[in-house]
This record gives sequence, C-alpha cells and structure tokens, in this order.
Amino acid sequence: MSNARKAFGVAVLVALASAVAPVTEAQPPIRIGASLAQTGAYATYGQNQLRGYQLCVKHTNDKGGVLGRQLELVVYDDASDPATAVRLYEKLITRDKVDLVLGPFSGFIADPVADVTEKHKMPMMAPVAAFTSIYRKGRKFIFSMMSPAEVLLEGLIDLAAKNGLKTVALIIADDPAGPGIRQGTIERAKKKGLQVVVVDAYPQGTTDFSAILTRVRAANPDVLGVATSVVEDGVAITRQMKALNVNPRMVGFTPSVSLPRLYEVLGGDAEFVYVASVWVPELVEIRAGGLIPIARQYPGAREFVESSRKEFPGASSNAYGACQILVEAVRRVGSLDGAKLRDAISRMDHNTVFGRFRVDRDGVQIGHKMLLLQWQDGKRVIVWPEELAPGKPRFPTPPWSQRP
Repeated sequence: MSNARKAFGVAVLVALASAVAPVTEAQPPIRIGASLAQTGAYATYGQNQLRGYQLCVKHTNDKGGVLGRQLELVVYDDASDPATAVRLYEKLITRDKVDLVLGPFSGFIADPVADVTEKHKMPMMAPVAAFTSIYRKGRKFIFSMMSPAEVLLEGLIDLAAKNGLKTVALIIADDPAGPGIRQGTIERAKKKGLQVVVVDAYPQGTTDFSAILTRVRAANPDVLGVATSVVEDGVAITRQMKALNVNPRMVGFTPSVSLPRLYEVLGGDAEFVYVASVWVPELVEIRAGGLIPIARQYPGAREFVESSRKEFPGASSNAYGACQILVEAVRRVGSLDGAKLRDAISRMDHNTVFGRFRVDRDGVQIGHKMLLLQWQDGKRVIVWPEELAPGKPRFPTPPWSQRP
C-alpha cells in the first residue's frame, strides 16, 4: 500500500472516531432553592435578602463556581406567609429537585420551614432567625447566621459598665424575641455589676409610651435599653422621652432602629442615641487601627459593598454570608450529600463578609460579634467593640434641656 493511501486511511479512521466519540457536556448547575418574601409585610427585607443571595451566586460563578459547576437560584415568593413558605420548600425539594436550600426571611417563617428541611435532611442556613427557641427543638439541619436575641444589647451594657454606670431600665416589645433579650440583658447587666431597676414590656402596636416612660423617669436609671423590631417604636419613644424630660446617661436600641430612617425622622433628637447592629457598610470605611481586623474578620466586605451598590442595591450581608457558608461546606465536603454538609457546617469556624461563623451543637450562632453604633453629627459611628471602633462614644448623653 502506498504511503498516500495509508495516510488517507488513517485520516478516515480518525474522522470516524471523532464522529462517534461521546461529546463531553458541561456539568449541570447546582440548583439552590429558597422562598423569599417579595410581597406582603416582609417584602422590602425579603427583596434585600434575595439580592444578597444573587450577589453571592454571581461572585461564586465569576470565580468558577464550586465542584466545577455553576450555581443557579430557584426562588419563589412566599408572600410573607409561613404556610405558603412551607408548601414552597416542599415543592422545591420534592418536585423541583433542588440540590441545596437557603432560608427564608424572618424567624416566624424559618421556624416552620425548618420542619420541612429537617424531614428531608437538607441543611438550611437561616440569615434572619435570631430566636434561640428555633434551634432548641432537637433539629440538626438548621443553622443561624445572626447573633441570638440574648446578646442584642451586649454592647450597650458593656459600654455602660466601662463608663462606671450602675443602674439599667429595660423596655421590651412583647414579641418572640422579647424573652431572650430580657434574659440575656439582665444576665449581662448583673455580670457587669449593673442593677436592673425597671423591666417593662409593651404589646406590639403601642404608640403611647408615656406610662412606661413615667415609671422609667421615677426610677432614674443611668441606662435605658429598648428592644423593639420596629423603627417607628424607636421614633415614638425618643420623642416621648423628650416630651416627658426622661434623661438617662445612655439610651440604646436593638438593631431595627439602626436604620437611617431614625435620623431622617428625628433629626437632631437622634443625636447621642446608641443602636445595636449586626453589620453596617461603614465597616469598610474604617482606617487606622481597625483596618487589619476588618480585613481578617470580614474578608471580601469591601468587594461586597462596592458590588452591591452597583448591581444589587440593598443586598443583605447576612444573606450573602449564609450563601458563602453553604458554598464553603460544599467545597470542603466535595459533594452535595446533606448529612455530610450538615456535619461540615456544624464544625465550621469561618469568616465571611458578615463576620465570623461558628455555631453551637444546636445551630445557634456563637461566633458573630454585634456592633454598637452612636448617632454623631448625623452619622452612625461604630463605638463598640473597641477593636473595630474608629471613634469614641459621646458620653454622657446631655439632658434634653441642654441640647439645641
């Protein structure tokens, strides 16, 4: 056979082999399911949580995905309704066959949904579910990103003790977070040597706080801590404190009042007010002294803030962090097996955009650190913990009669 004919025969065989060889297809995406309030009472918050998930998925995919596969979100609107969310998670898992799940907005919805994910042995990161009771039911597949309700006023109490204050009054909304906040704050105050002189609860929907504030004025506490889930309550209490001339040396609120709306409504009357927060974008603006801790404790925070402003305004940092933990667990385990992922998450000690993640054996968050802010000249300034605080607290709060 001539060399030309041999070459032709080889070429034909190669062509035939190429024609019948299986085509290597791209791996299908890893599908992550969630229901989030896009309508109803929690719509604004649910939309921000969705943007946090979306931004995390985008950043993960931009970096090559995980396990060589891209991520894909499958999201439904639960209309802020727990029963609807339960049905949707059942659908996501049994009909849509999602590979992973992320939690809904609100502890009120995450609690019943956790029964579904528990039944199917699928780990669920809960970005917004701070009620400790959710995790003390023997469940093994739900994990909290948020610091528990018990520590929401920790910074206020610590800072009060550092400044030599001795007495505390507490006003607490009668909601599911209330008992945890009450117990945790009282225990913290006693540990720090402060005496709790007033503890008063009020029903949700209250607008007239004059009777409670009159009792507070009579007790004359050094510190007033207010636990509420509604910024409007913070506005009303501050206004009525001024009207009744109630003058603690420190006044602090739980995280809902950290929203800019407090200052937008109250203006200068919000000056000196302390507000707890789980996270604020001002973290990335810290320079001297706090730059190294920020880079270490909140890795990627600057990228998150810049990207969210450009692409997903209002994106929730705790939702982004929850997605990060889930992705990290998949990366460490090397599979999508629910039990293995559950074990990996329960053992994890990992820093995210949202801060440190570490949970106890029930899935309660114990690694994340709260922040305490103070309104100063119209800006929120981090004043606690000290290692993250670029500024100093303006202490004490002057009486209303001495303020402009």
